Amino acid sequence: MYSKEVTIKNQVGLHARPATYFIQKALEFKEEIKVTKDEREVNGKSLLGVLSLGITRGSSIVISATGENEVAAVEALVALVESNFE
Repeated sequence: MYSKEVTIKNQVGLHARPATYFIQKALEFKEEIKVTKDEREVNGKSLLGVLSLGITRGSSIVISATGENEVAAVEALVALVESNFE
């Protein structure tokens, strides 16, 4: 398993559109992806799961992946978050 912490910096946090972009990127990988915030962990490929975390601007989350390309998966998702979902 490979994990990395990242802070959400965009205005709306990880809601609706940014969450959709996150899920689309996560689905590009066959690895198991998890998102953790404040002791709660959800499937990183589940829109409802990610939205249920209530991730707002300034929140820190941990993105984890398990599988053959786990490092590439996590790094791609972290890059997406750090680019403010652009």
